Amino acid sequence: MHTEPKEKNQGWRAWKERLQALKNIPPLLGLMWKSGPGTVVMGAGSRLAAGIVPIATLDISRLIIKYLVGLSHKHPLPHDFWWLVALEFAFAAGGALCGRLIDYSDTVLADRYTRYISVRVMEHASHLDLVHYEDPGFYDKLERARVQATDRLATIRMTGQLLQQVVTTASFIVGIAFYAPWLLMILVLSIVPAFLGESHFAFLNYALKFRQTSERRQLDYLRVLGASKDSAKELKLFGLGSFLSGEYGRISDRLLKQDLALARQRGWVTSLLSVVTTAGYYSTYGIVIYRTITGQYSISDLYFLIGAIGGASSNIQTIFSTFSGIADQAVFLTDLLEFFEVRPAVKSSPNAIPAPRPIRDGFEFQNVSFAYPGTTRLILRNLSFRLEPGRRIALIGENGQGKTTIVKLITRLYDPTAGEILLDGVNLREYNLEDLSREIGVVFQDFMRYEMTAGDNIAAGRIEERRNVARIQGAAQQSGAHDLIDRLPAGYQQMLGRRFEGGVDLSGGQWQKIALARAYLRDAQLLILDEPTASLDAPSEHEVFNRFADLTSGKMALLISHRFSTVRMADSIMVLENGRISEAGSHGELMMSGGRYSEMFELQASSYR
Repeated sequence: MHTEPKEKNQGWRAWKERLQALKNIPPLLGLMWKSGPGTVVMGAGSRLAAGIVPIATLDISRLIIKYLVGLSHKHPLPHDFWWLVALEFAFAAGGALCGRLIDYSDTVLADRYTRYISVRVMEHASHLDLVHYEDPGFYDKLERARVQATDRLATIRMTGQLLQQVVTTASFIVGIAFYAPWLLMILVLSIVPAFLGESHFAFLNYALKFRQTSERRQLDYLRVLGASKDSAKELKLFGLGSFLSGEYGRISDRLLKQDLALARQRGWVTSLLSVVTTAGYYSTYGIVIYRTITGQYSISDLYFLIGAIGGASSNIQTIFSTFSGIADQAVFLTDLLEFFEVRPAVKSSPNAIPAPRPIRDGFEFQNVSFAYPGTTRLILRNLSFRLEPGRRIALIGENGQGKTTIVKLITRLYDPTAGEILLDGVNLREYNLEDLSREIGVVFQDFMRYEMTAGDNIAAGRIEERRNVARIQGAAQQSGAHDLIDRLPAGYQQMLGRRFEGGVDLSGGQWQKIALARAYLRDAQLLILDEPTASLDAPSEHEVFNRFADLTSGKMALLISHRFSTVRMADSIMVLENGRISEAGSHGELMMSGGRYSEMFELQASSYR
C-alpha cells in the first residue's frame, strides 16, 4: 500500500547521491594534474582544437556548395574558391593530427596516472593503523580503493571527451541559433528522457556492485585458495577441489543472475527512450526540409543546418551519455577518496622527540589497560611492569591472555585504552613514531617470507642498508643464514619463493635464519621474539634460541613462547592470566613457588618423559 511513495523516496535519494557524487570529480582532476601536468595541458589543448574542427569544416563546405550552386558561364568560380578547398583540407588534416595527439596524451596520462595513484594508495595504506587491517569492513573499502585506483582511467578519458564534446556542441549551437534557436529546444527535450534513464541505471549498477563487494572478495579468496602452492597439498589429500569450485560457482552464479536482471531491465527501458530521441531529431530534420522547399532556406543553408542539427543532436546525446558515465564513475570514486581521507590515530605528535640512543631506564607499563577498538572486553587490566636495559623478559600464558597485545603496545601499533607506557620516563606518544620503530626489532611467528632476493629479504630489516653488502652478509653470518645463502645458485641475488621464475623455496628453519638476519641487521635496542619458533622442530628451535641469546646480549629482549624449555634463558618470566600478571620471577623462583607456572611446566614436561 505504501510501496510507491517508498520507491519514489528511494529514487530521489539515488539521484541526490549521484549529484552529490559529482563533487568527487575536482579531486580526481587534481590527482590527474599531479600525475602529469604537461600531458594534461597537451591533451586539453588538442581536444579544444579538435572541438572546433567540425563546425569550421561544415561552414567551409557550405560556402563551397553555395559557390557551386551559383556556378554558370556568366558567373565563374570566384578566385578564392580553391583556397576554400585547401582550407577545408587543412582543417581535416589538423583534426586528424589532433586525434593522434589526443590518443598519445591519453596513453601517456593513463600510464602516469596509474603509477601515481597506485603509489599513493600503497603509501597511504602503509601509514594507517593496524586496527584498520584487522577490520573486515576496511578490507572491503581497501579492495574497492585498489580497484578504483586504476579503474578510473575511464573517468579521465571521459572528462577529456566531455570537454571536446562541449566545445563541438557549442559551436554547432551557435550555428543553428543563427537560423532557428527553437530547433535546439526540440533536440534537447527529446534527449533528456534518455539521459535520465541512463543515469538512473548507472546508479543502480553502482549500488549493486557495492552490495556485491564482500562476496566478490570471497570469490577472489576461493580463486586463490583453489590454485595456490600453500593449499595444494590439503586440497588433494582432503578432496576439497570440487567443494571449492562448487562454492565459487554457487556464489558467482548468484552474482551473475543479479547482473543479468539489471542488464535486461536497463536494455528494455533505454531502448524505448532512444526512440523518443530519434523522433526528436527527425522532427527538426523535417522542419528544415520544409523550410527549404518553401524558399526560406537555400540549398547551402539546408546542407549546413542538416549537418549542424545532426552534429548537435549526436553530440548532445553523447554529452548526456558521457556526463552520465562520469556521474556513474564519480559514485565509484567515493571509496577511493574516502580511503585517502582515513587518518591514523597512532601517529607522531607535531613536536615529537627522537627515541633515546642509548636507552637508559627502559620501558615501563603503568596501570595499562587495553580493549580492541569496537569491543568493551579488556585484554589487559591495570598491567604494570618494567623492562630495563640488558634484561630479558619472557611472557607466557594461554592463548588470548594478552601476550601479543603487549607486543603491539610496546611497538606502538596501538595506544593503551588506559594507563601509559614510558620509555626513559617519557610517554611513548611523545616520541617520533618512525624513530621509535627503528629501535625495536620484532620477529613474529608469522614473519614475512618476501619473494625477493635473499639479500633484499635481509635488507628488509633496515632497508636503508640495502646497498651495504658487508652489513647484510655480516647479519647473515650472525644468524646462520650465510652458509645456506652461499649454497644457492645466485647467492645473495637468488630469488626466494616460487612466485617468480627461477625462485628457490626454503624450509621453515632456513626462512627462520633469514628472519633472524633481519633482526641482526636492524641492530635495535629492544628485540622481540613473538612465537617465532612455533613451526620448528626441537633442534631447530634450540639453535634459534642459542642465536637469540647471542643476539640479545646486552640488550632488552621480550620473548613469547609456549615452550617452557626455551623461556628458561630469560632473566624474568611473567605469567599472564586474565590480562594481569599472576606470577613473575626467574624459572627457579617460579618452580619453587609451586604456582601456575610450575603447574604448566610440569604438564608440558610430562609429555617428553
